[in-house]
Amino acid sequence: MKKIYFLCTGNSCRSQIAEGYAHQLLPKSEVEVRSAGIETHGLNPKAVQVMAEEGIDISNQTSDLIDMDYFNQADLIVTLCGDAKDHCPTIPKGVTHLHWDLQDPAQAVGSDEEILAEFRKTRGLIKKNILALK
Repeated sequence: MKKIYFLCTGNSCRSQIAEGYAHQLLPKSEVEVRSAGIETHGLNPKAVQVMAEEGIDISNQTSDLIDMDYFNQADLIVTLCGDAKDHCPTIPKGVTHLHWDLQDPAQAVGSDEEILAEFRKTRGLIKKNILALK
């Protein structure tokens, strides 16, 4: 079984969305999927909300620190921001690494609707990238 690890700064938005889509869109019999951060910031409620709009419930996912055992066993490591790319442990030899440099929607400012629009934009970019993994 192929192991995929999605990493971002706080494991609250981008990597959580990626994990949710991967569970939904990639074959469960072929891949094991996790997400983590170099810090834990808790699951962002707006990430939960925009994924619910897609019919995907990520509300039971947890904000986790990088598990070095899983990290070292992963077949694919995806960093979703520059901070994770710069601060994550050295990618093990032979492991495929992809970097998706995505803005953190949690940093968006403006009205609730403008902030949700940023979450939806990030969600769309992540979905496109997950579908490309198929």
